[in-house]
Amino acid sequence: MKLPQKILLLGSGELGKEFVIAAQRLGCHVVACDSYDGAPAMQVADQREVFPMLDGTRLGAAIDKHRPDLVVPEIEAIRTETLQEYEAKGFHIVPSARAAYMTMNRDRIREVAARELGLRTSKYRYAESLQEMEAAVGEIGLPVVVKPVMSSSGKGQLTVKTSGEVKHAWDYAVANMRGDRAKVIVEEFIPFEYEITLLTVRTRDGGCVFCPPIGHRQERGDYQESWQPQAMEPKLLKDAQEMARQVTDNLGGAGIFGVEFFVTKTEVIFSELSPRPHDTGMVTMISQNLTQFDLHCRAILGLPVPEPILYGPSASAVILADRNAEAFDFEIDTRALKQQSTDLRLFGKPTTRPYRRMGVGLARGADTDAARATALKVAQSVTIKYR
Repeated sequence: MKLPQKILLLGSGELGKEFVIAAQRLGCHVVACDSYDGAPAMQVADQREVFPMLDGTRLGAAIDKHRPDLVVPEIEAIRTETLQEYEAKGFHIVPSARAAYMTMNRDRIREVAARELGLRTSKYRYAESLQEMEAAVGEIGLPVVVKPVMSSSGKGQLTVKTSGEVKHAWDYAVANMRGDRAKVIVEEFIPFEYEITLLTVRTRDGGCVFCPPIGHRQERGDYQESWQPQAMEPKLLKDAQEMARQVTDNLGGAGIFGVEFFVTKTEVIFSELSPRPHDTGMVTMISQNLTQFDLHCRAILGLPVPEPILYGPSASAVILADRNAEAFDFEIDTRALKQQSTDLRLFGKPTTRPYRRMGVGLARGADTDAARATALKVAQSVTIKYR
């Protein structure tokens, strides 16, 4: 087995930063790419490249320049046609160029799940104009959830409860979409009991390893806190694992997949999938012996992937900015960090904007409720001081 290896990382946010650290622990040389300089992963990587990921020419030039052993996407908004072209030339795209292409837009992965695999999903329609969206809402019936087909971390997502909110939801989705397609998915609102992320690791030999399910809470379509494990009926957990196995087998390749489900009292409903570490999975930085980033690295390098050991009930809570700024500091009330089994991550983002995730508080506890309360205290102990 060849180690170390050169990795070209496409997208350099907080998830990419933790991935770089995990990869370097295994001796890898990482080139971090993003559309702006000083992104979190660039601060710890061996080299950096600054260009927009949707620029296929510059993406190809970066691959040609560095000749990486592995090309690892960390974001959705990438010129996936270029990845397919370079995979055909013999470059290893993680988990595969097809997976990156299929999950770049929600419509493609939804069609795989619902049409090809027959998995239970919410009712849905697509719209490329306000008029089409109004028609989709009429077919499905209120309330509905509206999302851009391409976005990350829930950006652009709204729940529409009345007809008067439809135009605002369209405008909001288009304003917050990534990429160059003005297209939304209109989904039936599912009255779920809770929602989970099932981190699913697919190994090079086709094996499948699951992390304990992660529960999470969202606001504005973006995760605010996550906890592990989410208590589930054994049958429902088995159903989720089988659905995750089916969809990740269909996509192929090796690596970690964040598979999201709605869970009602009686069934599990497929929601979304990301073929990379997941934001809700940041809880694994305190909950498991192998974080989601360690698991991703092992899988893509072809190393053995044992089932991770859960230390105990754990939680994460985000630290958000509330304005646009280029000059700021963090002030920390250290009392929360004096508690055992707590931790803090500040991502090192060079600028702030409203609701931008700047860090995360982490904690373990006697149960998930206690862990959530402590993680929230850690997050609230950090104040952003703008200059």
